[in-house]
Amino acid sequence: MKVEGWLFFSGTFFFAISSVVYWIFSSEPVGTVALGFTAGLAFLVGYYLLFTARRIDPRPEDRPNADIAEGAGELGFYSPHSWWPLPVGIFAATAFLGIVIGWWLFIIGAIGGALSIIGLVFEYYRGEPAH
Repeated sequence: MKVEGWLFFSGTFFFAISSVVYWIFSSEPVGTVALGFTAGLAFLVGYYLLFTARRIDPRPEDRPNADIAEGAGELGFYSPHSWWPLPVGIFAATAFLGIVIGWWLFIIGAIGGALSIIGLVFEYYRGEPAH
């Protein structure tokens, strides 16, 4: 995690310097603020990664003498196929369209979107985790 943390910290300095240079040459506030926020977010992620890296054992990716086999094993469960992203996208589009057309369509999209997100999250949950 140390490599990732230092990578984000270097991004902090890059975006901060880019923000100042952009402000000097463009005189446009929106891009300057966006670059400043990007620097702040890179700082937050870099700090979190370095803070966490100090409190856990080094991963195989962090040690130069690690073998490839040390990183082997189960990484997690990934859904092979799922139909739930389709209704999530349809109801999200309905809700965003409802902002333009009318509140009634937004409510339909929000309720359907909430139900389809619940279906997506709990797709493989049956009692005790069965996957």
